[in-house]
Amino acid sequence: MKRPLIASLVGGLILFFWQFLSFGPLNVHGTENTYSPNQDKIIAALAENLTEGGEYFIPAAPPGASAEEVQKVQENAKGKPWARINYRPAFEMNFGMNLFRGFTIDWLSVGLLVWLLMQMTHLNMKTALLSSLAVGAIGYMTIPYLNSVWYQTNTLGYIVDWAVQWGIVGAWLGWYLPEKK
Repeated sequence: MKRPLIASLVGGLILFFWQFLSFGPLNVHGTENTYSPNQDKIIAALAENLTEGGEYFIPAAPPGASAEEVQKVQENAKGKPWARINYRPAFEMNFGMNLFRGFTIDWLSVGLLVWLLMQMTHLNMKTALLSSLAVGAIGYMTIPYLNSVWYQTNTLGYIVDWAVQWGIVGAWLGWYLPEKK
């Protein structure tokens, strides 16, 4: 029980610190937070027109719209600007709780990978590394990449994260988990 716990704890820390570097000092995800010199005007317009926090796709048909109404909105939108907005009426940051939740998810994610790897009868460095990269690829393809298909977002930062963080975790687990003879 001690070996998987240590493996997942260290792996979780590897993910956590890479994510800190990726979103912070290395700015791998810089294109996701582009500055607009009109940000004050944009926020004022959003605050005036959106009363509740949430995620919005504009233009969209109202809830309960018929298929014909949805089609009309889509036809009218062709060739015009559109936006996907994550709006909150007040900026509040609970940095400590966000860090705690982030690390907990990283630890649990590596714990699940450790559990999968420990089901293998002949675990070695190559298998651990490739399995870890496969898990990272699944996560990348089913969330950031799929969103980029629909919302035309840039996923280069997530490709870097997938390769680096899951590669390092796989190397760690490939070194630590196999039984030493």
